[in-house]
Amino acid sequence: MQALDPQELYPFELDPFQLQAIAALQAGKSVVVCAPTGSGKTLIGEYAIHAALAGERRVFYTTPLKALSNQKLRDFRQQFGDDNVGLLTGDTSVNRDAPILVMTTEIFRNMLYGTPIGEVGTSLTDVEVVVLDECHYMNDRQRGTVWEESIVYCPAEVQLVALSATVANSQQLTDWIHKVHGDTELIYSDFRPVPLEHSFCSSKGFFPLLDSSSQKINPRLKPLTNKPLSKEERHKIVPSIGAVISHLRQRDMLPAIYFIFSRRGCDKSVTDLGNVSLVNAEESLRLKPQIDAFIAANPEIGKPAHIDALYRGIAAHHAGILPAWKGFVEELFQQGLIKVVFATETLAAGINMPARTTVISSISKRTDRGHRLLNASEFLQMAGRAGRRGMDEVGYVVTVQTPFEGAKEAANLATSTADPLVSQFAPSYGMVMNLLQTHSLEQARDLVERSFGQYLADLNLAPQIQNLESVMEQIAKLEKDLANIDLKQLEIYDKLRDRLREEKRLLKMLAQQSEEMRLNDLASYAPYLLSGSPLTIRTNKGIIVHTVLAAKVQGSGQFPWFVCLGSDNRWYTLGYKDIVQVGTDLLLDGDIDYPSKLPLRPGQSIEGDEASLAIAQNIKPLPESALAPEVLKQQARVIALESEMNRHPVSKMSDRGAIFKKVNRLEQLQRQIDFQQKVVNERRQRHWQEFMSLVHILQAYDCLQETQPTDRGKVVAALRGENELWLALCLMSGEMDNLSPHHLATVCAAIVSENSRPDNWIKFGLSPTVEDALDGLREVRRQLMQVQRRHLVDIPAWLDYELTGLVEQWALGMEWSELCQNTNLDEGDIVRLMRRTIDLLYQIPHVPNLPIHVYQAAKQAAQLIDRFPVNEVI
Repeated sequence: MQALDPQELYPFELDPFQLQAIAALQAGKSVVVCAPTGSGKTLIGEYAIHAALAGERRVFYTTPLKALSNQKLRDFRQQFGDDNVGLLTGDTSVNRDAPILVMTTEIFRNMLYGTPIGEVGTSLTDVEVVVLDECHYMNDRQRGTVWEESIVYCPAEVQLVALSATVANSQQLTDWIHKVHGDTELIYSDFRPVPLEHSFCSSKGFFPLLDSSSQKINPRLKPLTNKPLSKEERHKIVPSIGAVISHLRQRDMLPAIYFIFSRRGCDKSVTDLGNVSLVNAEESLRLKPQIDAFIAANPEIGKPAHIDALYRGIAAHHAGILPAWKGFVEELFQQGLIKVVFATETLAAGINMPARTTVISSISKRTDRGHRLLNASEFLQMAGRAGRRGMDEVGYVVTVQTPFEGAKEAANLATSTADPLVSQFAPSYGMVMNLLQTHSLEQARDLVERSFGQYLADLNLAPQIQNLESVMEQIAKLEKDLANIDLKQLEIYDKLRDRLREEKRLLKMLAQQSEEMRLNDLASYAPYLLSGSPLTIRTNKGIIVHTVLAAKVQGSGQFPWFVCLGSDNRWYTLGYKDIVQVGTDLLLDGDIDYPSKLPLRPGQSIEGDEASLAIAQNIKPLPESALAPEVLKQQARVIALESEMNRHPVSKMSDRGAIFKKVNRLEQLQRQIDFQQKVVNERRQRHWQEFMSLVHILQAYDCLQETQPTDRGKVVAALRGENELWLALCLMSGEMDNLSPHHLATVCAAIVSENSRPDNWIKFGLSPTVEDALDGLREVRRQLMQVQRRHLVDIPAWLDYELTGLVEQWALGMEWSELCQNTNLDEGDIVRLMRRTIDLLYQIPHVPNLPIHVYQAAKQAAQLIDRFPVNEVI
C-alpha cells in the first residue's frame, strides 16, 4: 500500500487507534478495527481509499445494506469525485470500473465465486483493499455466512479492512482472519470521542440511570418493595411519548433517534405528538421549501400524517416506508432539520444519521423466535448512535420505563460488555455448485473447514482434544507395560474365568432349585418324620438309602434328630439338613431297637448286626430326584473348568491380578477415546456433513455427475437466492417457458417471497395463466421438500399465492396509489416484494440453458416493474 502521511490528509489530530491501523495497513497487513459506534472507524477505510488512489490501485467498499451502499456512494462522490466512485448491486451497475467500487457484501462474495478461490480473477484486477464495513453483521442469522465466505475466498494479495462495532471476541475474529487470509492485526479501542451519559425516564420524571461510578444502578431507581404491580399500576408508571419528548426539549437533548421495535409503534408515535413542532422559525424556513419541492417531484410519496409531521421536524423511519422517503428523511436529519426520528433498530446498522440523543423505548422486543430482552450488542449498537463528533460534548442515551421492564434491566444492559460474534456459516446449493465448478471435492472441503464456525468449534473443542491427548498418553503407557504379556493367553484365560463364573452361577441356581424341592418334600413328610413312621431317606452322603425304624430323638434345637438304618447295615444319627430326599416305605414292618452304643449326635454312625442286616437288605432304593443328576453334572463341569484353569499358564503368574487390572483399564480407555473421538469428529465435520447432504440432493436432481456440474447444475450455479436449487427447478420445469412478461414477473414473485403474516391481504386475484403455472410448480416443490427432509436439510422453498397479484397489477401499469389502496401491506413491504422479484428477473438472462423466450420475457418484465417508486434511489 502506498504510504501517505495521515497528517497531510486530515487537518485534525487522529486518535491512537486510527494511527495504529494506518501503520498496520502501510506495513501491508490486513486489519480488524473494533471500536465503538461513532468513534471514527470509517476514517481508516477512507485512508485505505486515499492510499489506493495514490498508487493507482482500486478499492472495493462493501456494506451490509443497499441503503448504506447508496449513502456511501453519495459520500464518496462528494469526497473523491463522481468519476472515481461506482456502485454495483444485483440490478444496478454505475461506473463499475471506477477505482472505488461500492457494493453489498453479497455482491463481493458472488464476484469471488467466478474465480478459483485464492486467485485474483478479472473482477479483482488491481484491487488492493477490500473494506468490510459493519463486519459484525457476521452475527446476522440469515446473512452472516456471506462475510465468512468473503473472507475465506478473498485472495491473500488483497488487504482486508474489517470495520466492526465492539464485540467480545474481536481477538478470535482477528486470529481466524490471520489464519485463513494472511497477516492481520487487531486494532481495538473502547474510547468514545463523545462519551455517553445514561438516563432513565418514567412517569415520575427523568433520572440518571447509573451511580457516580457508572458501574451500578442509581440507588434512587431501586424499587422500595418487591410487591408485584397490578395491571393499572404497571401502565401508570409508563411515560407518554409527549412527556419524553418534552423532557428532551427542556434539557436541550435534541435531535434524537427514538427507537421503537414496531413499525406501527413508530407511526403511532408520530401522530401521538399531535401538532407539536420541534423546529424554530429559522429551521422551518429552511425545511419547508425542501419538503415542498420533494412532494412536488414525488406526489405519490408520503402519507399525509407523515408529511405534516415532517414540516414540524418529526419523522418515522422503518422498513414499511418507501426507500425514497427514508432517504429524504435521512438527508433532512443530517442537516439538523429533523429533531426526532421514530425508528426501528435497522437504523442502528450504520446509516449516517448523527444524533445528540438516542431513546430506547423498550429493552425487550418480539422476534420470530418469541419475545426476549435485548442482548448487550443490540443495546450498545443503538446507544452508540448518540453523540455527534465535533458537535456534542456528551451523547445521551435515554431508556424508557415499560409495563414489564424498568431501570434494573436497563442498568444491566448499560453496564454490560458486548456479546461475542458467533458463526452463522451455512452451506447453500449455490455455494456447492460454485465451488465444485472450479475445485475438487477435497479442495471444497478445505474451504468449508476454514470457516469462522469451524475455527470457533475447534476452539470450543480444545479441552476435549486435550483430554483425548491425555487419554492416548495413558493408553500408550499401559500398552508399554503390557508389551511382554501374551494378551492372547490372557484373553483365553479371561474367557475361561467368565465361563467358570457362569457355570458356578448355573450350579448355584440348580442347587437352589434342588433345595427348594427338598424342603417341599420335608414339608410334605413332616408328620411322618415327627411321628417316627417308617420312611425311606436319601442323605447328602452320596446315594445311601435309610429307613426310619426308630422314634425321633429330640435334639438340642428346634429340629429333631433321627436314628436310621442304612442299606449298608449301618446305624446313623441324622439331622434334618442331612436329608436330601424322603419317600414312604410302608412295606417294611416291625421295629428294632438301635444300638445303645450309637452316639445320638448328627453325623455319628455304628455298624449293625445280623438282626439288622435282614432288614437292611430289604430296603428299597428311592428313585433319583429330577434335579439331582443335573446338580451332579453341573458340579462336574465346574470341577473340570477349575482344573483347566489351574493348568493354564496364566494361573502361574504371581501378578495376575495387577495385569488384568491394566488390561481392563486399557479396554475402558479405548472405549472412552472411541466415544470422545466420535463426538469431536461429528462436531468438527458438521458443516462438511451439511455440504455433502446438499451434494447428494444435487446428484439426485442430476445437477452433479458425481462431483462434476452438469448443464442442469450450471443453472443452479448461476442463481443467487435463499434456495438456488428451487429457483433452478422452477426455471427448468417448463412452467415458465411461454409466459408473457407480466405473468413471468408474477410467478417469479411467488417463488422468491413468502406471506409471513396471515393478516396480510390484497384485493387482486391471480390470472388463470399464473394459477396454472403455480399449480405446476406446487408438485415440484412438494418433491423437493421430500428430498430435503430425507437428507435432513431445511432450506425454505417459497411458493406464495396470496400477495403476488400485486406484482401482476404493477407490471400491467397500475398507478402506485391505486395499488396501495388495494392492500394492507406497508409501502416498504410492497417495494421489497418488487425488488426481490426484480433481482431474480435480472439474473435470468445470465442463466445458461434456458429458452430464449424466457430471457426476453425476463428483461421486459424487469423493465415493467422497475419504475418509481420501486426503482432504487441513488
